[in-house]
Amino acid sequence: MTTLLQARDITLSYSDTPIVSRLTLEVPDDSFTIIIGPNACGKSTLLRGFARLLRPSTGTVLLDGAELRSLKPKDAAKKLGLLPQSSIAPDGITVADLVGRGRFPHQSAMRTWSSTDERAVAEAMAATGVTDLSRRLVDELSGGQRQRVWVAMALAQQTRHLLLDEPTTFLDIAHQIDLMELFADLHRSGTTLVAVLHDLNHAARYATHLVAMRDGEIVAQGDPREIITAELVEAVYDLPCTVITDPVSGTPLVLPLGRRTR
Repeated sequence: MTTLLQARDITLSYSDTPIVSRLTLEVPDDSFTIIIGPNACGKSTLLRGFARLLRPSTGTVLLDGAELRSLKPKDAAKKLGLLPQSSIAPDGITVADLVGRGRFPHQSAMRTWSSTDERAVAEAMAATGVTDLSRRLVDELSGGQRQRVWVAMALAQQTRHLLLDEPTTFLDIAHQIDLMELFADLHRSGTTLVAVLHDLNHAARYATHLVAMRDGEIVAQGDPREIITAELVEAVYDLPCTVITDPVSGTPLVLPLGRRTR
């Protein structure tokens, strides 16, 4: 069965140095797919390939059966949203105005701002807890507040697929969980999400499909309950650990072993 978002035999490079080579990945439809792996293993590079930010030197990325590069930018943006790892807001822009930019793909000469856009922005701000910040300048906010505003902008875009590059960066543990629960709700409502995460236990708890990478290659993929083992974690991260069942979620819980226990 062909999935709607897939990479076929893609090679992604920076300055002629391949980071991801001949990689194929089919993102299961209606999944919450999370990509894990050590620093510099190609996770974010792969996400950039999916987001049209990095052109493959070989292979292709397909969305709804069409080559992603062949779509007009606005057409692609109606189907595929991105929360990048780091973003810079224009000087002097308010939270409401920045979130409103998520509606840009839906605007045209024949269709300007509407009640549908207003509702999408209001719902996105409410979902991320930034409604009370709507009139604040983005550059006055804390790192965690700004991250939630960027998430709101991505949600306002209302796409079928949403790419998330380290979305919990800058957030404290409470806001991390709030955001992961929000993404889980989005998944349950029909959005296909692809996220890059560093936190193994968040990934194990929330992913419906887990992809483990190392050195630009996929080491394992599947249901976290089936693939997360102490052997896999050590193979991917060089990290001795034990894996138990999380008493709250029933998902794998990774407990790193300290140096004294090696």
